[in-house]
Amino acid sequence: MAKPSRSKLWFLVHSWLAMPIWVLVFFVCATGTIAVISQEIVWLINPAVRAEAPGPDSMRLGYQALVDAIGAQDPHAVVQGLSWPEESHFALTASVSYPGATTTQLYVNPYTGAIQGPALDFDLRQFMRALHGWLLMPFGHGFSWGWYLVSALAIPMLASLITGLVVYKRFWRAYFQKPRLRTGQGPRIFWGDFHRLSGLWSIWFVLLISVSALWFLVQAILADTHTTVSTEGVPTIIARADVPAAVNGVVPRVPLNRIVDSAQQALPGLDAQHIFLGGNAFDPVTVMGRGAYPLMFEFAQVSPYDGAVLRTRTLGDRSALEFFTESMRPLHTGDFGGFWLKMVWFVFGLLLTMMSLSGMLIWSRRTAQETAKAIKLAMAKKPAPAQ
Repeated sequence: MAKPSRSKLWFLVHSWLAMPIWVLVFFVCATGTIAVISQEIVWLINPAVRAEAPGPDSMRLGYQALVDAIGAQDPHAVVQGLSWPEESHFALTASVSYPGATTTQLYVNPYTGAIQGPALDFDLRQFMRALHGWLLMPFGHGFSWGWYLVSALAIPMLASLITGLVVYKRFWRAYFQKPRLRTGQGPRIFWGDFHRLSGLWSIWFVLLISVSALWFLVQAILADTHTTVSTEGVPTIIARADVPAAVNGVVPRVPLNRIVDSAQQALPGLDAQHIFLGGNAFDPVTVMGRGAYPLMFEFAQVSPYDGAVLRTRTLGDRSALEFFTESMRPLHTGDFGGFWLKMVWFVFGLLLTMMSLSGMLIWSRRTAQETAKAIKLAMAKKPAPAQ
């Protein structure tokens, strides 16, 4: 019986050391899958997030009416922004500030204007995204080390996709064959079939997640080296001469409805999803929404004093590189097409998670068998104890 070679032993050690990497990949895939539907989970457990329409013909309140309703219920609150989620059965989020420089967010019913409760500073949705995106490691003077660690996992994931396609000879033929998932021939056969089958139908998703995660790694490097690819330019500021004098301590402003109308005239088809009212008298109102291309936002900046459009940023203002970079996040999260698109991302995220698990099960079984064989060979070569 041959003695196991030194290279074989080192290969086994190398194989066992690879286990923590794939456990981390499994964890990141699992938390990312939950993060996709975390907003829906919050909707289930927190009644303040829900905002069903009172009737089939109910309409949302106007923009200014919503601001007025918030002010009537909470006179000390100064509305800084309004944000509508993708799904109509969610309450909108109002960002407000109070005297003393405190800020918070409120859930507001868009049909009645009623404040339904405060938004938590760190709810389940934010927790799952932080756990998935940077493992809850704190940000310091730059991006968190957790962000680098998680996004770097795109490299072994992409390598696994490529090597898997190379190993699976003529994989495209399997699309035209009856799927094979053998359930009565032991766990090794079952998990092997499952791994190949789910991997075959998830090629597009694995590629999408890997490439977008790889961009997150590049994004962190660019940010921490103070490098930008943006063509947006300097912020828009309203000139001092264009700010009217205060009347009884209040600077007169045009109604918010007129501001949104001006933005939509400048950007036809704009669905106002986010409105930022500015932090001081020299900031314009920014009306932001998605247009014909659902992966990117367009916006118009409007003077709150006369409703004049000061600046717009459309799809045509982006470079080809910005089209790619700004599309990465929504493609990664699936948060750009409503509930049913999220469910597609959730199902394939679940498949990706199970692929990681099945790969670990297959790998660990084979490695354990090879380790047991090496130990048995080593023990067989030991001299017998003296009588």
